Amino acid sequence: MRYEELTIEGRNAVLEAFRSGKTIDKLFVLDGCQDGPIKSITREAKKHDTIINYVTKERLDQLSETKKHQGVIAFAAAYEYAEVDDILKLAEEKGEPPFIILLDNIEDPHNLGAIIRTANLAGAHGVIIPKRRAVGLTATVAKTSAGAINYTPVAKVTNLSNTIKELKDKGLWFVCADMGGTSMYQLDLKGPIGLVIGSEGEGVSKLVKENCDFIASIPMKGDIDSLNASVAAGVLAYEIVRQRIQ
Repeated sequence: MRYEELTIEGRNAVLEAFRSGKTIDKLFVLDGCQDGPIKSITREAKKHDTIINYVTKERLDQLSETKKHQGVIAFAAAYEYAEVDDILKLAEEKGEPPFIILLDNIEDPHNLGAIIRTANLAGAHGVIIPKRRAVGLTATVAKTSAGAINYTPVAKVTNLSNTIKELKDKGLWFVCADMGGTSMYQLDLKGPIGLVIGSEGEGVSKLVKENCDFIASIPMKGDIDSLNASVAAGVLAYEIVRQRIQ
């Protein structure tokens, strides 16, 4: 499952990575560079729906580990991504109603790793993350997940709202964590469910929130106004566990 190399530098190495089928999360290209090899690389990137960032030479030098980037650096996933169908299949094999955690705007690798760990321990069948404005499966994520990344499938989708709509057609319903919602203790969280978690700063985006069936809030008694995203995911995931085992 694991890929050996996370940062791939140099034109031939990057082109070969695409052609060998490696999952490239992000590509950094020297802005304004239009020669043949670079065009071949960006063509491959577009074919694989990879996010391309055009940056200055200074930025590439900063990202480079070898200092021989030749105007191009790719970041490969440390682990392979699953498909959404793989997550549903896992639930089916276990004979359980699907339980999926969806993450919106989570850019901190430690939060993602901790949530994958919680997802595994709470019996969630998988995690779904968006392609844009989100951290991918980096080495830090893998390390923070404490091995859970080997057992809990993570799927990466282009559009979270569309994925929610498709999963609704398959019988799932969605609860999103947000301030000002219904207390999680008053909601029925049983059955096939998707739990949507946003970042502390931005929360769940408006469009994603509109596609959710319920908004759940965690009762809080303290003097600050929000929980860390991975802690919020843990609290809500375990309320779902509690209701499922009753």
